[in-house]
Amino acid sequence: MGRNHARVYSLLEGATLAAVYDQDRSRAEAVVAEFGGQVAETLGDLAELCDAVSVVVPTEAHLTVGGELLERGVSVLVEKPIASTAEDAEALVRKAAETGRILQVGHIERFNPVLRELEKQLSHPKFIEAHRLSPFPKRSMDIGVVLDLMIHDLEVILHLVSSPIASIDAVGVTVLTRHEDIANARLRFENGCVANITASRISPDRMRKIRVFQEECYLSLDYQEQEGKIYYREGQEIGRKEVEVEKDEPLKLELRAFVESVKEKKEPTVTGQQGAAALEVALEITRLIQEQG
Repeated sequence: MGRNHARVYSLLEGATLAAVYDQDRSRAEAVVAEFGGQVAETLGDLAELCDAVSVVVPTEAHLTVGGELLERGVSVLVEKPIASTAEDAEALVRKAAETGRILQVGHIERFNPVLRELEKQLSHPKFIEAHRLSPFPKRSMDIGVVLDLMIHDLEVILHLVSSPIASIDAVGVTVLTRHEDIANARLRFENGCVANITASRISPDRMRKIRVFQEECYLSLDYQEQEGKIYYREGQEIGRKEVEVEKDEPLKLELRAFVESVKEKKEPTVTGQQGAAALEVALEITRLIQEQG
């Protein structure tokens, strides 16, 4: 994923890929040879060379790495989840506030063009259903599917509903790792909206879809294909129309937004607080699953 960030920065107008740091120097050298910049010898050197940095490291190192960069005056984008614990997330958010630097969290679906079109049509969601399925990734085995995949949909749904959660029900099954590899959560919000979310990393097929039901219509969106449909009442019939989507690479849109936030010193699209809120819900779902034994 770090290589992908470097690739996009190297192509992004208004930004220069200045440096890459990796504990494995040969990996940093390979990325620099492919996309430009220079190899930073230490994290401190990276901070000297850059105004803004993507932190694409194991989740448990987000606070250590991101915190040091913030202290050194660098704005930071940390990949999702923001941290491995609520305490670490809070510390990162506090560090950004103390230093006055930008902290953006890499919840990439918020930059998917199809979601942006959904937001234009959204009024008052009553029921949301999300499915995120993938084959076994052979990575992120230190966390379960809730923190690995479901957290994408959790953050999006918290953003769309914008209401406190009243209750959570959850179930998960361990299959190939010591953590849950398939999980389902049902969130009931204080405003009456209900969200049903399924995530699996043991599926033979890939799927990233969300459906949002509201009065008069419902919206069906495919993140993967960047396609959407709106179904609406037309007399006693159900009408359908395609959502017009200008397709683009979400990572490019995410990093462009991050660079703009740093340049203009404005609040990022996905703030540290929002990332921390999604983590809190994901951790509670994980706790409920673990309690079931």
